[in-house]
Amino acid sequence: MSLDCIMSFMNIYIDNTIEEDLPDYYEEIIEDTVRGTLEYLKCPYECELSVTITDNDGIHTINMDERGIDSPTDVLSFPMLDFDSPNDLSYVERYPQDYFNPESKELLLGDIVISKEKVDEQSAEYGHSAKRELAFLVVHSMLHLFGYDHIKDEDRLIMEEMQRNILTKKGYTRDYV
Repeated sequence: MSLDCIMSFMNIYIDNTIEEDLPDYYEEIIEDTVRGTLEYLKCPYECELSVTITDNDGIHTINMDERGIDSPTDVLSFPMLDFDSPNDLSYVERYPQDYFNPESKELLLGDIVISKEKVDEQSAEYGHSAKRELAFLVVHSMLHLFGYDHIKDEDRLIMEEMQRNILTKKGYTRDYV
């Protein structure tokens, strides 16, 4: 089942690759958190993004094929942009053929892959709703698409603070139902 979610400032293509229908809130939370992240980062462009919802087996295969890691994970990010420093988009207009969709003129952000099974497992493990966990994973992945990472401790702290700010502003706190 594929859903096209057209937003006023971006296209999000959501592809459900699992056998079951997604809960109704998936599309709404994905749109809301993507929008919230773009607003927080002050992205000046209309954007295009692909989000794939899969299961643990599906994300395990992708994780092995793309990263050489032989286990499932919760979310994977595949950015289309190159960054010398996070969220520095100063170069993209010099190379429109590399970074913009030639038809829609939207900035190509990349792909997000989320395991629905991990959303459900981790929400139970962390004691919050699946809705909040989905919101967290989308925001986390969006920050990766803009060049943020958490390998170094100081970068992790920056990314965690940004995640907290975006989720709080959008109302996705740990008590969100």
